[in-house]
Amino acid sequence: MPIIEINNVTKNFKINKIQKGFSGAIKSLLSREYEIKRAVDNISISIEKGELVGFIGPNGAGKSTTIKMLCGILVPSSGQILVDGRDPSVERARNALNIGVVFGQRSQLYWDLPMDETFDLYKKMYRIEDKRFKRNVEFYVDLLDMHEFFRRPVKQLSLGQKMRANIAVALLHDPEIIYLDEPTIGLDIVAKDKIRHFIREINKEKKTTVILTTHDMDDIENICNKLVMIDNGKIIYDGILSEFKRTYCHDNVIVVDFQDVNSVIEDSRLKVVKVEGNRKTIIYDKQDISSGEAISLVTRNNIVKDLMLKEPEIEDVIKKIYEKNMSL
Repeated sequence: MPIIEINNVTKNFKINKIQKGFSGAIKSLLSREYEIKRAVDNISISIEKGELVGFIGPNGAGKSTTIKMLCGILVPSSGQILVDGRDPSVERARNALNIGVVFGQRSQLYWDLPMDETFDLYKKMYRIEDKRFKRNVEFYVDLLDMHEFFRRPVKQLSLGQKMRANIAVALLHDPEIIYLDEPTIGLDIVAKDKIRHFIREINKEKKTTVILTTHDMDDIENICNKLVMIDNGKIIYDGILSEFKRTYCHDNVIVVDFQDVNSVIEDSRLKVVKVEGNRKTIIYDKQDISSGEAISLVTRNNIVKDLMLKEPEIEDVIKKIYEKNMSL
């Protein structure tokens, strides 16, 4: 049985319609008119226990609304949501005990308290027994390398340290599911790597189901095994990340530094998309031509100083899908 089931869910918001001009503003005060904004449009998603899911979409696509419904903060206008067999909007307290949530840089930490005292407060809040609390604190402090700042006030921590602490707090009560909204936003490369490594490890060790929303495609490639894409309130892709790559990531890239600026590529399967002096960027569909043959054609009648073969960037592929969806 899936740990998360979203069946034909729609969420509408009633928004006050403001009329233009001074007279319109007066009319709006005296007689309100409303319009219906559909944030989520008849979506269905099934997520198995232990999956690492990248839930992505442009701003305003419906990601946050969906997450809030899964947390029980919002109630669907129609359809059904089950989280571990429960309706989160009906059994909010029980659902809250079974999930962890980290919303970007909105901290769950207490500004003037050190981390160890913050952990103690959450121990009481979640009624975690002593033995389990001690085991989890030691586990997360070790895995997240928090020893050096564990007794330091939160206000003295760096952005990366605060994010590690926030994730640890969200997992302290052993939730089955954790929702992570932009967990690496604003972090440097080293801090991002630590967060990504930790998320993979916690999934491996405790089989925690991870729902990750992000605009950083490196997060998706380094963490997730499943991808769900939403746009204009509708699901436009729901499947395994490797299958997404096989289906959509056809164009490989060759970046070539030629000896001669006038070097010519004489094959219609190879398309030059960028020229910078002697350097040319060439794309080809790997379903039409192998990488070996493409390189052979590039070098056959040209003197090559340097050549680099690149896989397509998942970010570019996703951008093309969004653009195609907008044009429909």
